[in-house]
Amino acid sequence: MSAVDSYANALFEVAKAEGAQGPVVAELASFAQAFESSPELQGALVDQMIPVERRQTVVTELLGGKAHPVTINALSFLVGAGRAKDIGAIVGAMRALSASAQGRAAGEVRSAHPLSLEQQQRLTAAVSKSTGKAVELTFLVDPSVMGGVVTTIGDTVIDGTIRHRLEQLKEAV
Repeated sequence: MSAVDSYANALFEVAKAEGAQGPVVAELASFAQAFESSPELQGALVDQMIPVERRQTVVTELLGGKAHPVTINALSFLVGAGRAKDIGAIVGAMRALSASAQGRAAGEVRSAHPLSLEQQQRLTAAVSKSTGKAVELTFLVDPSVMGGVVTTIGDTVIDGTIRHRLEQLKEAV
């Protein structure tokens, strides 16, 4: 078991024991998205030149009163353990654990622009149908996608981006 999986398992079990599995996983996923899209936040939490207490204070100041105490403690713990750079991977593994506990598959959809609720629902239904499982998708905005979507369910990546389609056309010619 990797370190990421170990941290994810431990944090998932704490959230579950506190009866806050759903809200904590959702809040951590939201934080991970903000973390991945903000170089400033990454710098503030990963920079080893900043004392660990100050980095943990950043988490508390950002989330205090807005997030479940288990969420704040989990993020503070990860920052204190020097695992801030792994927040996205740890949260992804936690989402997979949470979905699995509910008999679902966890996935992620990246698009250049936010998808409407209707688009999210249609995509979730299509992915559920194609995988034969109920899925729980997290929708992320990723400007590097440029057009279309990239859907990841476990180890399966469905690349529906314009860039990918153009590459396929180029190879076919």
